[in-house]
Amino acid sequence: MNILVTGGAGYIGSLLIPQLLEKFNCKITIIDNLYFGISPILYFISDSRITFINGDVRDEELMSKNVPKFDVIIHLAAIVGFPACSKDPTAALTINQHATVSLCKKISEKQKLIYTSTGSSYGKIKGICDETTPINPLTLYGKTKSIAEKASLDVGGVGLRFATAYGVSPRMRLDLLVNDFVYQAIHNKHIILYEGQFRRTFIHIKDIIESIVFSLRNFNSMKGQAFNIGTETGNYTKLEIAQLIQKSVNYLLYKSDVGHDADERDYEVSYDKIEKLGFKCKINFQDGLDELIKVLPQVKIHSQWKNA
Repeated sequence: MNILVTGGAGYIGSLLIPQLLEKFNCKITIIDNLYFGISPILYFISDSRITFINGDVRDEELMSKNVPKFDVIIHLAAIVGFPACSKDPTAALTINQHATVSLCKKISEKQKLIYTSTGSSYGKIKGICDETTPINPLTLYGKTKSIAEKASLDVGGVGLRFATAYGVSPRMRLDLLVNDFVYQAIHNKHIILYEGQFRRTFIHIKDIIESIVFSLRNFNSMKGQAFNIGTETGNYTKLEIAQLIQKSVNYLLYKSDVGHDADERDYEVSYDKIEKLGFKCKINFQDGLDELIKVLPQVKIHSQWKNA
């Protein structure tokens, strides 16, 4: 089996690819522009089963040449999250939406496409949402990902609507809510919390990896459909997360009346659809927190403009 992974040097890809090599008899080609460097994939890139292409998914010639060669395309490449998309809306539109729609036009019926989507597509929902809940994205990130997801489903792909990720990866991210809270608590000794009552749903990065592996193994039962990926035990308010961290880290929690998150997600998510197929998340939220609390003291952001 030949697998193409776009964005394979990112937060998900840098953990996913070794798992694919371990669990499948496959060869893997990575297309990534190494925006965040090669360090996250140095530990496996020399494997003889891996081919690396330093390229951009917006490169029509590159993608037209490569996409038809593969049995499986796992499409990870994206500008991820509301802040990153707001910072560079052109990149968000051209990578998340245009490049994905273009990629889908190159997919044949014999190929398997797994598209990494997002729960951000739902927008602001009251109560519990499932895959039948109409999507109503409020941010550029959610809008571009929802359009790309539709294009993927239209060609028989599988769309995985991930809960908010957290956890340790070789391409570490500190812009994710749980990761950010733990980092602030450890290094800044305080968290300024606003909209603490807002409820989100979270998934550990290792469970994200397992869901992609599961989707590849169960593709015929899932093709052409979207699935919420997470666990109902991962539904927490922002305040609850801050208080859980406070049980292990001594820091000041300041509850502010000022502050607004443009990504107004405040809901619980049902994962019955994917669980009925046999997938369940394995990482307990407290275990995921403990992992971050162990690792993040060693992760330090240095500024050239400060002596300390």
